[in-house]
Amino acid sequence: MSFPLLTATAVLPALGAVATAAVPAARRTAAKWLALLVSLGTLALAIVVLVRFEPGGDRYQLTESHSWIKEFGVRYELGVDGIAVALIALTALLIPFIVLAGWHDADPLETGSKRWRPTQGFFALILAVEAMVIISFEATDVFLFYIFFEAMLIPMYFLIGGFGDRAHEHGERAASTQRSYAAVKFLLYNLVGGLIMLAAVIGLYVVAGNFSLQEIAQARADGSLHMATSTERWLFLGFFFAFAVKAPLWPLHTWLPNAMGEATTPVAVLITAVVDKVGTFAMLRFCLQLFPEASKWATPVILVLALISIIYGALLAVGQRDIKRLVAYASISHFGFIIMGIFAMTSQGQSGATLYMVNHGISTAALMLVAGFLISRRGSRLIADYGGVQKVAPLLAGTFLIGGLATLSLPGLAPFVSEFLVLVGTFERYPVIGIVATFGIVLAALYTLVLYQRTMTGPVKPEVRAMPDLRPRELAVVAPLVVLLIFLGVYPKPVTDIVNPAVRSTLSDVHKKDPKPEVEAAK
Repeated sequence: MSFPLLTATAVLPALGAVATAAVPAARRTAAKWLALLVSLGTLALAIVVLVRFEPGGDRYQLTESHSWIKEFGVRYELGVDGIAVALIALTALLIPFIVLAGWHDADPLETGSKRWRPTQGFFALILAVEAMVIISFEATDVFLFYIFFEAMLIPMYFLIGGFGDRAHEHGERAASTQRSYAAVKFLLYNLVGGLIMLAAVIGLYVVAGNFSLQEIAQARADGSLHMATSTERWLFLGFFFAFAVKAPLWPLHTWLPNAMGEATTPVAVLITAVVDKVGTFAMLRFCLQLFPEASKWATPVILVLALISIIYGALLAVGQRDIKRLVAYASISHFGFIIMGIFAMTSQGQSGATLYMVNHGISTAALMLVAGFLISRRGSRLIADYGGVQKVAPLLAGTFLIGGLATLSLPGLAPFVSEFLVLVGTFERYPVIGIVATFGIVLAALYTLVLYQRTMTGPVKPEVRAMPDLRPRELAVVAPLVVLLIFLGVYPKPVTDIVNPAVRSTLSDVHKKDPKPEVEAAK
């Protein structure tokens, strides 16, 4: 029996979470180092998965399959395609930076305080989320995927509600109330989506007789499994609704600004750069493969919703007073681009959407983490409380600028390539949607540059005059992300080579081919 590499990649952070939680209360520093070492070990395993994956090989590789609940046809089935490999690598890459960035976020509030923040629990919950996200990317049994898709809500709820941002303009009591509200809203939205998906999962089992993604997709392809049109559409809507909440897609997005605004900065990065990617990934893996005809039927409406997300999120980002909420609304706009690329049903659009997932994770992590370092120094999330930071902390301002420029998809930085591919892929089939979506790019430039101007330039405010520049730990968090943004902006080929075969297979599932360009005959 070959080594279960995929299982190991998910089990290591899960065991690390248990071990970190078990560290004695007085050994907070030991718990931090243990969490960091476990996250680095998981990254090493993810790199092995990346190296062993053959882009030109079988669609699903490194597969594992074992009987689990035999009476209901539930199996422990794992397998990765190029899209899953890229997102597993992204997850494993970001978690060590999230751990480092949150090094002091769960320390005691102040000397002599009766209220302690359990450091071990904070880092254990982060590792638990990592384990559940990774196995969600690996699962090829629908029921197995559903379990971890829902289970990750529990540690995320406690991370949002129990370890909120200390920089709150209305004091600790108001902050606690807002954290509780944000955590409950996050949980309720995602639980409702999950319950609707559960009904669809049961319906799929009634129709197909098993939960195996590969078997059901193959039966759909060879005609041995036929679904009535109405049945397929209802099942598709059940799955898509849950994924649209997780993504999030307008109008199911309202939990995200609250959650990101009230969570600590590393947890905010965990939400938007890691957890939310499960929703867009699942649209590609499950919606398009299991329900190809329903996916095409729903495409016009989904594209309109994605377009609204792009413009709406960008417009609200322009008007934000809170730095973290601005990044949250910008992410809603970016997820609109991702979903638009998926349902454009072109190879450029879906390749761009997958690449966008990776690039958005890196760029948002860079911008949000630097913003978190800025907020921790001043103790405020309000844009108006800053000014002239670049004169007293040039490294902080410089990395903040690069993260912001990546967010607005500046050519030469990673998100530009993915956004360009999404727009090209959309123009091919839906030119009007593509044209309107380009206004999102203009608005992104507006909210990003205004944010930088108001916080980093101008006269130095007295409150930031003594602000220290990036410390070595903080620089170790941000510098690799900046390097990746530049590298993938100049040379995205390593990622596109991995994801393109999976994209072609997905297009084949929905029986779509790229439109042929209309070339006028030479006279």
